[in-house]
Amino acid sequence: MDYKAIAQQSAEQVLAYNQDLSGWKVVKTSKKVTVSSKASKLFQGNLYRIEGVIPELPAHLSDFLYKSEHRVSWDKSLKAFNMIHKIDSDTLICHTITQSFAMGSISPRDFIDLVHIKHQDGNMDIISTRSVEFPGYPPTSHYIRGYNHPSGYVCSPLKENPAYSKLVVFVQTEMKGKLLASVIEKSMPSNLVSFFLNVKDGLKIHKAPIPALRSHHSMHSAVHKKK
Repeated sequence: MDYKAIAQQSAEQVLAYNQDLSGWKVVKTSKKVTVSSKASKLFQGNLYRIEGVIPELPAHLSDFLYKSEHRVSWDKSLKAFNMIHKIDSDTLICHTITQSFAMGSISPRDFIDLVHIKHQDGNMDIISTRSVEFPGYPPTSHYIRGYNHPSGYVCSPLKENPAYSKLVVFVQTEMKGKLLASVIEKSMPSNLVSFFLNVKDGLKIHKAPIPALRSHHSMHSAVHKKK
């Protein structure tokens, strides 16, 4: 499997989602976070767009979202998050186990995801995630294996204040199992707002030092999530 080619394709797809402003329907607005959705073209479910402002430099924000060391400590949607293979400094494969949500009606899932960070002009970073198969990590009887179609984050400077970031998150998760679509659609928007607020809180706790220089090779490893 050509993981690097898949990673590039996923990043391009996330960028395309970010540039596509048509057809989105706002499904929730809370605490200055907006969640919109549209029908996915990849499975019978929704593509979600979550956006808001994060009081942090884009380089710090993207580094924080890409790294896995503290992920479970701030991302309340996860019970486990582990990097299982490092392809290069910008590309990882991770195993994620989610918490149950929707008052327990959606049981924990696990995912094997290819995570990639791509640096764009204008201090924009794209962190893409897409589920893949990886040797040694087949589905087990402990969790339903979910599937993330191309998803991710777009971090860019806020025009009004470049020291702040505009963060746009795209989530396109196929939960698998025997869930009714209505259960997922009802619970997902609130769950996504919670994730966005978790990011803000996590950044306060794990405040990154300001790097003297920004280098594409200085970004270290680590990663992303799901519900």
